[in-house]
Amino acid sequence: MRLKPISTSNGDRHSGVLWAVLCLFVLCLLPALAQKKVKTAAPQTDDRVYLVHSDELRYDQFGPVPDAQIVKGKVQFMHKGARMWCDSAYFYQQTNSFRAFGHVRMVQGDTLSLTCERAFYDGQAQMMEARQNVWLKHRGQTLNTDSLNYDRLYNNAYFFEGGTLTDKNQKLVADWGQYNTQTREAVFYYNVKMIEGDRVITTDTLHYNTQNSMAHVLGPSKITSKTGVIETRDGYFDTKTSKSKLFGRSTVNDKDKTITGDSLYYDDKTGQSEGYGDVIYVDKKNNNSLLCQRFNYNEKTGKGWATGKLLAKDYSQKDTLYVHADSVKLFTYNINTDSVYRLAHCFRHVRAYRTDVQAVCDSMVANSKDSCLTMYRDPIVWNANRQLLGEVIKIYMQDSTVREAHVLGQALSVEQMPDSVHFNQLSSRDMFAYFVDGNVRRNDAISNVRSIYYSVDEKDSTLIGLNYLETDTMRMYISPQRKLQKIWTCRFEATLYPMTQIPPGKEQLGAFGWFDYVRPLNKDDLYEWRPKAAGTELKKVQPRVLPKQRLDDDEKSGGKAKSDKEKTAEQTTEQAAADDENKTDAAAAKAKSAVKASAKKGSSAATAKKSTAKNRTTTANRKSK
Repeated sequence: MRLKPISTSNGDRHSGVLWAVLCLFVLCLLPALAQKKVKTAAPQTDDRVYLVHSDELRYDQFGPVPDAQIVKGKVQFMHKGARMWCDSAYFYQQTNSFRAFGHVRMVQGDTLSLTCERAFYDGQAQMMEARQNVWLKHRGQTLNTDSLNYDRLYNNAYFFEGGTLTDKNQKLVADWGQYNTQTREAVFYYNVKMIEGDRVITTDTLHYNTQNSMAHVLGPSKITSKTGVIETRDGYFDTKTSKSKLFGRSTVNDKDKTITGDSLYYDDKTGQSEGYGDVIYVDKKNNNSLLCQRFNYNEKTGKGWATGKLLAKDYSQKDTLYVHADSVKLFTYNINTDSVYRLAHCFRHVRAYRTDVQAVCDSMVANSKDSCLTMYRDPIVWNANRQLLGEVIKIYMQDSTVREAHVLGQALSVEQMPDSVHFNQLSSRDMFAYFVDGNVRRNDAISNVRSIYYSVDEKDSTLIGLNYLETDTMRMYISPQRKLQKIWTCRFEATLYPMTQIPPGKEQLGAFGWFDYVRPLNKDDLYEWRPKAAGTELKKVQPRVLPKQRLDDDEKSGGKAKSDKEKTAEQTTEQAAADDENKTDAAAAKAKSAVKASAKKGSSAATAKKSTAKNRTTTANRKSK
């Protein structure tokens, strides 16, 4: 086989040159394609700090910073999404760091910027150490200090030579602290002060969340505002809603009132406050206080309640009055006016103690409008050696001393004699006692009056006899020395028994009861409830049923029609009841007129004794006949 020789014509020569150029182009393209493929596959893990721009760059191996590149004029660095500018810098390329001088500025995203006079940036740790006139701005917050370390890895900014954090509404100042740009939480230590409007918080440690405006103080702290002062060691404050949660034995001072407790909840806007655990409520204006375990009060409405080991104190006078109850409710009417008054409802096991007066009852209502204490359900009041009880007792105060005492229903007054065996007794439907300087000076008994009074020999204080009396109205006058001066009565029946001739059972009235065993002994004895002995409680008196106003009342109520005889009998009964009622009213009116006449004439006890003797003679004549 013969080989064809290569042609050397012009056409063949051009074809060979073309093929050679194509081969060279392919050979040159292959490395480029291979290199591009390798770059695309490589991950983006570049941690290097890049020098983006500078007007001047030099390297001095024998200078003061032989390891650094010296850059000047509009210097710009870039690292992991952050851009930094300065007037000049030492760039340590080997350690991936630099020192910046003059108008240092760093921008991270569109939410954070930092400016200072000089700084050191470590690219490995992503730490920015800014010094001298540092301003860190993040969203709406601005942090100003002279020394700041910003950790980009954990988004924490630390200051340690005093700093100020401000936003639209708050200003925080502290010696040391930190701010997290991710969680937007700030922690300040030492000489911390937070200013928000008229509210100032001073504390040792403050945690503050700029997102929800929640502040948490630790250590001795004080919060002052135009409404009052709060002192706590552990408290949470919502600066938006003005709500506070206080722990660790805190105190809220509101104008003339103070609340102290283990846990307190306070709303400055609504005036609502709650307390738990050994709560102490103090009213500085009225000189009284309240101790309890749970407390709730609204200063704007004047309504509240308290319960749990409750003890109320009134120290407006020299002698303090103590009152205990299971719970109490407070109501305020006409608040923020000149006619304001309050009602305090005390429930269950009410006990009161003061040196000169003691009392017990089931429930009580205190009304500041008329300075009246109303006691319900087996109330008993003691004054020295006197005991007063009835269905309802109203005590009227004047300057925290007893002015009047009204006993309504089954009234009984008992005075223990010096021998502690005999008792002067007085029972009636209603009774009215009048006090002067805390001592009884007059005692009025109305309707169905019965009395037992022991005559005393003034020379040797021995008992002479027992005087038993029944009447409709009686008035007794008592001296400042607690001795009976005189007695006035209307028509009465009386009997005088010598001490040796007192019939059995005559020493006591049917309603007699001496309940010294339930009497509070001191303020510490108020918490122990001692009920009356079984069977000694006051019996309920059924109220009188009013007669029918019309004969057809039963027909209107759906009842059957009654016969003429039944109607006639009912009419007779109603008429009799009406006559009895008229007689009673007439007797009461006559008794009142007699009392007034007696007050004008000033009848003495001697008249009463003469009448007693006359009645005894009349009674004896009747018995003989």
